[in-house]
Amino acid sequence: MKILYVCLGNICRSPLAEGILRHKAEQKSLDIVVDSAGTSDYHIGKAPDSRGISVAFDNYIDISHQRGRQFNIQDFDKFDYIIAMDKANYSHLLDMARNTKDEKKIKLFMNLAYPEKNMDVHDPYYDGRFVEVFALLNEASDNIIENLSEFTNNNL
Repeated sequence: MKILYVCLGNICRSPLAEGILRHKAEQKSLDIVVDSAGTSDYHIGKAPDSRGISVAFDNYIDISHQRGRQFNIQDFDKFDYIIAMDKANYSHLLDMARNTKDEKKIKLFMNLAYPEKNMDVHDPYYDGRFVEVFALLNEASDNIIENLSEFTNNNL
């Protein structure tokens, strides 16, 4: 399974989600490829926000090696699931989709923890609420890991 997490700048939410799921998959020896990207080009090539690196490190996860990149159309071909951190990026991804196959790959992250609630993962860039965001991402990642076979069979 190949999962791409997407937020706006790819320095806060999606790198944390990538690091968390990669860590959990490695602990359980699961074959999951995880990456992240942003819909904007604001932070291409930059490391994740230092506050996110810190909260990840506090939870024994190293995301310092990750670098921001922008989502591109070819990502629809490379990934099984493209998971948006909020409704704005979800809509942006839907606008970029080339066909219904692409559209079906796009999911809203918090629906993995709270199905059909259509909640956003709060962007901690301005208010620094990285611990809260980490907890939300961690919970949803547990749900992905626990229900991996169901997700694979039912397209999340």
